[in-house]
Amino acid sequence: MTDSDAAPSNAQAYSVSELAFALKRTLEDAYGFVRLRGELSKVTHHSSGHVYLTIKDDKAAIDGVVWKGSVRNLSIRPEQGMEVIVTGRITTFPAGSRYQIVIETMEAAGVGALLAQLERLKQKLHAEGLFAAERKRRLPSMPAVVGVITSPTGAVIRDILHRIRDRWPCRVIVWPVIVQGEGAAAQVAGAIRGFNAMTADGPIPRPDILIVARGGGSVEDLWAFNDETLARTVAEGTIPLISAVGHETDTTLIDYVSDRRAPTPTAAAEMATPVLAELKAAVSDYDRRLNQSGARAIEGRRDRLNAAARGLPRPADILALAGQRLDYASSHLTMGLRRNVDLHARHLAQIAAPLRPALLGSRNDQLRGRLDQLNLRLNAAIPRRLEAEQIRLASLDKLRQTLNPKRPPRPGFVLVTRADGSTVGNGADLASGETVRLMFEDATREAVIDGDGGVAPPPPPAPKPAKRPPTPPTDQGDLF
Repeated sequence: MTDSDAAPSNAQAYSVSELAFALKRTLEDAYGFVRLRGELSKVTHHSSGHVYLTIKDDKAAIDGVVWKGSVRNLSIRPEQGMEVIVTGRITTFPAGSRYQIVIETMEAAGVGALLAQLERLKQKLHAEGLFAAERKRRLPSMPAVVGVITSPTGAVIRDILHRIRDRWPCRVIVWPVIVQGEGAAAQVAGAIRGFNAMTADGPIPRPDILIVARGGGSVEDLWAFNDETLARTVAEGTIPLISAVGHETDTTLIDYVSDRRAPTPTAAAEMATPVLAELKAAVSDYDRRLNQSGARAIEGRRDRLNAAARGLPRPADILALAGQRLDYASSHLTMGLRRNVDLHARHLAQIAAPLRPALLGSRNDQLRGRLDQLNLRLNAAIPRRLEAEQIRLASLDKLRQTLNPKRPPRPGFVLVTRADGSTVGNGADLASGETVRLMFEDATREAVIDGDGGVAPPPPPAPKPAKRPPTPPTDQGDLF
């Protein structure tokens, strides 16, 4: 019987999608938790935050992915060639018919892998200049405040405090952190940033030097101090820092970026502080040497002075000539003063000879005669001046009376005023029925204006008064 004669099958036909998702569910149910060891290859850090990679050994390979939310929880950074142990679940990628592992945790598979990762990180930071000797800060010689970053429990902090207390009593500020495991690097970096953010005048004084300390341990135990972020934080700090992590044979990444590496925490305390007793001894030695040097300098100058004095004349010989000159001058001083007084006396007598009392009396008589003449002239001039002023005053008074508008009118004239006392100058200014007051030379009368008014004919010209003869000028003379 041929194939064409076979009976049709009753098996259900799956679609591609149905089969792909059925296989996906089967794998996820069967391998929901897998712990896998292998070497990383094709590591890709995507811009979305996910990490795509391949885990392989010498015979097979499997694709893997670390979602963005799990990347920050990884204890190591995935890099090409690392041997790791990962945990996750097996799933498929239906669009490509591939299976893959979704990684949730990752750790180095051995010391060799950790050291290889550390070596690559060291090369990277060295290329950036973080290990350069010229960027390392000088440690203060006599710090007033020492900051210690370490675990608050254990022998490390006790050794440091004991050593500092014996050598250089100063203030020690301890920033407690964990020094091993997840989160240790972040806490140490935060403590370094916190110390550097302090101010000198703050409630807690800013340390002059920092010590990062931890006891010895395996590579895995000290791995937190190989963190790249921690190394960069140490390099960015402004306070000098001593790294004292592990024993003398242990080396971590912050040893290269710190300003000084100490083989042990106790050695770090010795590097950070001087010995007070040694300083006191040094000061005492400097004082002794200063006194000795001063004594030698004085003695040498005394010898030089004595040697120079031997070539100088005696002080008595130097002063003898000056004393002789002084004696000679003093012997002639009295005679010279007497001659000087006689000379001035003769000069005074020559000047005083023409000066006689009679000469002064004649001068006084001349001045007294001039004063009498001035008094006579003054007494004669005053009455004439008074008479002239009186005549002038009488003339001004007559003129005042003539110009007074309120004076009584002369015969034949009348002064017309209104009821309010104002003077009427023109007849046209008066209204019919208005009451006016007429002031004559001898009496005053009231009148009422009648008619429509009009311009009155001009009065006949008044006779001109006879001219008075001018007052003859009075010669009053001059007082001075």
